[in-house]
Amino acid sequence: MFFALTEDQQEFGKAVRDYLAERFDLAAVREVVEGGVADGNPASLWAAAGEQGWLAVTVGEEHDGLGLGLVEAQVIARALGAGVAPGPWRGTVLAAEAIRLAGSDEQRRAWLPKLAAGEAVGAVSHRGDVAGGLPAVEYGAEADVVVGPSDPDLAGLSLLTGATATPVGSYDGTTRLASLSGGTAEALPGATVELQKQLTDRATVLVAADLVGIAREALTRTVAYDRDREQFGVPVGSFQAIKHALADLHVGVTMAEHASLYAAHAADSAAAGVLDPAEADLAVSVAKAKASEVALQATAAMIQYHGGIGYTWEHEAHFFYKRAKRLAGQYGDVAVHRERIATLTV
Repeated sequence: MFFALTEDQQEFGKAVRDYLAERFDLAAVREVVEGGVADGNPASLWAAAGEQGWLAVTVGEEHDGLGLGLVEAQVIARALGAGVAPGPWRGTVLAAEAIRLAGSDEQRRAWLPKLAAGEAVGAVSHRGDVAGGLPAVEYGAEADVVVGPSDPDLAGLSLLTGATATPVGSYDGTTRLASLSGGTAEALPGATVELQKQLTDRATVLVAADLVGIAREALTRTVAYDRDREQFGVPVGSFQAIKHALADLHVGVTMAEHASLYAAHAADSAAAGVLDPAEADLAVSVAKAKASEVALQATAAMIQYHGGIGYTWEHEAHFFYKRAKRLAGQYGDVAVHRERIATLTV
């Protein structure tokens, strides 16, 4: 089948990319990485996320959202990945998704408008439990509400508020981590086992999209550099070994882009009851496996093919590599998803 973004979806992604290029470039990212923004969530970027609808993308119109789907959300995730943008966008969107799909009417009214507008920060955890503690939650210290497992057996989900946060170090400076304990937990009544799997798949799609954005931007920057950098009087990019390696990466990144896009479409279609959930599961695992693989390859190539400067702190290559390394292991690494693919196709 042929599947591609609509013109409106393409414009949505372009608007996010343009904002980052003009108002939150890699110099701004560096300020966050080097500790210039204590909570890792720049006020200007968070304000834009609320004002421009990035946080409201999947929230229904009845709760002041845009009422769009996971395809549009992955467009934003891809753009944020390309810009290695910090901040709790993904956690807030996923918390809103959990409340939208599994929350009571009262919980939806209380949280969805705030999350959509950026008036509240959300986070999610798929490890630990709300009674015993949630380890290493992305932007856990900044979150007003956290969605996490209700018990150690991962049966059910709860909203956690007012928890005590203990900062946890991360080699990826584009995020902040904190372990959470205590607080007040409130069960999400609709969090069945099947719905929890659906939410995990939706989270996996957004992580894969971020990785795809990282991979494409890393490759684009590497190609541009190797066209200009010269050795022996000719561009480095003209050497056959480098040219072929970058061409192979382009093919891999393009495959990951299409897999990521289809996974978002498949997840939405399965949720709507118009696609076999097993096909959506397969699409999600293909997307995550390929995105993780090519993001690690592209960011490693970015370091290597920039020569000596690529290994320095002053160059931005390590922003991309560290973010890719962290996200590649989230919600299952390459090996986990390849095993899932094998199980689903045998």
